[in-house]
Amino acid sequence: MNVTLRQLRVFIEVARLQSFSRAGDEIGLTQSAVSRCVRELESEIGLKLIDRTTREVQLTDVGGNLVSSVSRLLTDLDDALREIREIGEQRRGRVVVAASPTVACRLMPQVVAACMQQFPFITLGLRDDVQSDVVRKVKSGEVDFGVVIGPFIADDLLGEPLMTDSFCLVSRADHPLADRQQVAWSELEGQQLVMLDHASGSRPIIDAVMLEQGVSATVVQELGHSATVFGLVEAGIGVSVLPWLALPLPADTSLVARPLVPRAERTVELVRRRDRSLSPAAQAVWGLIQTLPARAEDLR
Repeated sequence: MNVTLRQLRVFIEVARLQSFSRAGDEIGLTQSAVSRCVRELESEIGLKLIDRTTREVQLTDVGGNLVSSVSRLLTDLDDALREIREIGEQRRGRVVVAASPTVACRLMPQVVAACMQQFPFITLGLRDDVQSDVVRKVKSGEVDFGVVIGPFIADDLLGEPLMTDSFCLVSRADHPLADRQQVAWSELEGQQLVMLDHASGSRPIIDAVMLEQGVSATVVQELGHSATVFGLVEAGIGVSVLPWLALPLPADTSLVARPLVPRAERTVELVRRRDRSLSPAAQAVWGLIQTLPARAEDLR
């Protein structure tokens, strides 16, 4: 049996309006085209569905039963197609994003809030991990995409720069360097440093800048989270070099942050698998993140 969706929809309209001409006007077909669709449907089924007279259209018993059954089926089909269209229009789905800790705590809350407002039927899950784990999860497909510290290069990943971020000195307010409006990298010479460890995407960049500037300082503590760094600096263990994204400083703290010059930059990048397209929902969130400021300092 070769019954088409078009034949069924035309038949339902004829039954609803009890007129071939009015049904044609409603769905944009001529009266003859409507009549042909109904005849073809009756031929496929092998039963008469409509009794036609010059004055009225009357459903047969079979036609009445078919209207009841097909109307429910068409409603279910329309609902399913509407849901698929909403997915295609980036309004439904689950998206999981992994981000490096400083990015996750500073940038991603804005993204999650904006996503809830702009795409209420997208469920956005956030994973905050050290950079190596973010990259691993993007490559394995555990997450849709990641936000990492760059410059980042991998043959199997596509990266797109999002913003730049520079570095600052974090110290107690009573430290001699806290009196400066800005601090030269060279002034870190001989200081005791409390630093993020090498799992951080920032640490290799900081080490490279200090080497370039000829700075010799003693790293007395290496930690995984900026909150712990703040605590040790406030306790007088040393000073720290952190990206601006690691701020704001804790409330009611004696700490201050000063720009380090010359300005050294790191990039924040979006990364995804090269061999996999983003779902419409993930593409919507990717685009939402792209609307963030181009400089991390502009978030202050």
